[in-house]
This record gives sequence, structure tokens and C-alpha cells, in this order.
Amino acid sequence: MPNEFERYLRQIIIPGFGEAGQHKLASAHVLLAGLGGLGSAIAPYLVAAGVGRLTIIDNQKVELSNLNRQLLHWEKDIGRFKAESAWEKLQALNPSVEIQAIAMTITGQNARRLIRDADVVVDGMDNFPTRFVLNTACVRLGKPFVHGAVQGLAGQITTIIPGKGPCLKCVIPQLRKKKAIFPVLGAVPGVIGCLEAMETIKLITGLGEPMVGRMLFFDGLCMRFCEIEVSRNPACPICGKL
Repeated sequence: MPNEFERYLRQIIIPGFGEAGQHKLASAHVLLAGLGGLGSAIAPYLVAAGVGRLTIIDNQKVELSNLNRQLLHWEKDIGRFKAESAWEKLQALNPSVEIQAIAMTITGQNARRLIRDADVVVDGMDNFPTRFVLNTACVRLGKPFVHGAVQGLAGQITTIIPGKGPCLKCVIPQLRKKKAIFPVLGAVPGVIGCLEAMETIKLITGLGEPMVGRMLFFDGLCMRFCEIEVSRNPACPICGKL
């Protein structure tokens, strides 16, 4: 359709992207776990880019303290499920994208069922126990998993492709203890979430080089990025036998 071509024109003309890349996006199914600060940046850019199908999952309701960073949710949404609030904004942003909103807790019992049909799983969570559940499910099903996390003015991102690089358990062997309330400046999940969206689009279209075997760190205090190599652990209980 001419109007759809115009909507995506600026990315279609990127060298190596083209109409073929746009068709790949339109055929893709992405699952986004979490609709907080990270998800509020990830989801709009995936929808705006024309991902064909987006499943969004979050079990929480909007609170006033969310609004400094979770830009998918507005003051009028306080008390609503984040999945419902996000669906409303995203559907208005690009009605041609099929968006499924699920208000549910992700567990070891349902994770594989939830991600089974996804081409890419994206981490918008605020806790590591659920990230490890998603990591395990993605490794078992061979699904790419884009991980991101933030705290204060710092953030990190890496991409996990089972069998081609380390999984999250290789990189972070021990669970990090979550504080009941952890500090975060709203722009930081915006930075990391945008990078996660970009990485997801690259994975789908085959554009560029994914961050497999690399962890990118962002320090907003001094406005610097640094990168380290991360390796598979042959003894990893999750991916060691791949």
C-alpha cells in the first residue's frame, strides 16, 4: 500500500535494509516481557518500525511513581493494568501492527508456552529472577533473547542467541538481590530500551552485527559507553550442553 510505504520510507532507504527488510519486519512476531521504563521505550519503536505482531506481557498496574520513566502510561492510567494502558497507546501509534496484550506473571511453568511462537524475545523486566526464567525458556526453544537492565544512571545490554554465544546465566551466574525500590532516572531506560529495539530490528532484518558475546554498558554520570567480551561457560547449567 502506498501509504504504508511512505510510513516506513526513511528506514527502507537505509543501505542494506530495503523493502526486503520491511517485509521481514512485517512477518515477524516479537514478544516483549515488561512494560515499565524499558518496555515504554522498546514497544513504541518496534510498533513504529512496523513489526507485524507484538505480544506485550506485564502483570502490574500503573502507579504514580512509575510516571517519571514509563512513558506509555499517563496519569489517567493509574490503577489500570500496564498491558491494557500500553495496548491503547501502541494501537493508536500504528494500527497496522497486531498487538496482543497479556496481564500475566511470567513463570517457569508458562514461559515456554508464551514465547513458543515468537521470533525474538525482548527483556523489559525490572527483576533478574524473571529474566533468568526467560533466558532458560529461550535457550530451550532456541529463541534470540535481547537483554537490557538499568539502575540509577547506568544500564547494560547484550544479545543472546542460543548456541552462538553465552546465555544470561553464563554472563551473570548469580541472582542479583532486588531492592524493593531501586533508583532510576527516566531517561536511562529510554537509552537502553531504544538500543534493545534497534537490536531487535537488526536481528529480524539481518542488518549489521548483533551483540552476541558482548555486553555494552552505559554510564550516564559521565556519559560514556564501554563494551566487554563475554564468553560461554562450558559448565553452564542452562546452555552448557548446546
